[in-house]
Amino acid sequence: MPGRETAAARRERAVKVMERLEASMPDARIELDYQSPLQLLVAVMLSAQCTDKRVNMVTPALFQRFPTARDYAAVQASDVEPFIRTCGLYRAKAKNIVATAKILVEQHAGEVPLQRELLAELPGVGRKTAGVVCIHLGGDNAFPVDTHVKRLAYRLGFTTQEDPDKVEKDMQAVLPPERWMMGHQLLVWHGRRTCFARSPECQHCVVADLCPKKGVTSSSAKPKASARAKP
Repeated sequence: MPGRETAAARRERAVKVMERLEASMPDARIELDYQSPLQLLVAVMLSAQCTDKRVNMVTPALFQRFPTARDYAAVQASDVEPFIRTCGLYRAKAKNIVATAKILVEQHAGEVPLQRELLAELPGVGRKTAGVVCIHLGGDNAFPVDTHVKRLAYRLGFTTQEDPDKVEKDMQAVLPPERWMMGHQLLVWHGRRTCFARSPECQHCVVADLCPKKGVTSSSAKPKASARAKP
């Protein structure tokens, strides 16, 4: 286990973790609805401090009104705001979407670039969003780190870092590149379904015996269902 295991043993354990998670969640995928690269980019931008479920509720009307980058670029942020008002930070997001669309039109012929560095330079995007877009569109390899990935990477003993970029490097070191996309998605799903921030359900975890449970105390882990089921 971490602290005494070699780098090779850590890589072997990481692969086993992913194999088990994939076997238990074969349908793991991004939970944002999209049908084009632009729709994915906008949806991921909207998902910051907002649930995927909420984003999926507002994007059908948004995408119908603004099907291309040129459509966004031709309006003011105030024209986008009504469509995304129920998403957190909607004014800032509307401003960034319009600004990003203008750059896409002016510098990329209205298309979404697949290079992470180019995406990360867009207003309201950043490295995490850029990484998510890249791995789902077949662009640059990445292991995007959101709050779930960061939490699980630490609990599993794959990193001791706090900075997302450093966490990403540690995850890339323990998994081969061909596992980065699915590895990211599996950790997100596991974090949403089992390894919760405050009360992880360790008794239901398929990788419990492979996890050092760093930072998890007996009081934070949820008790077994039988122990909770009192009349």
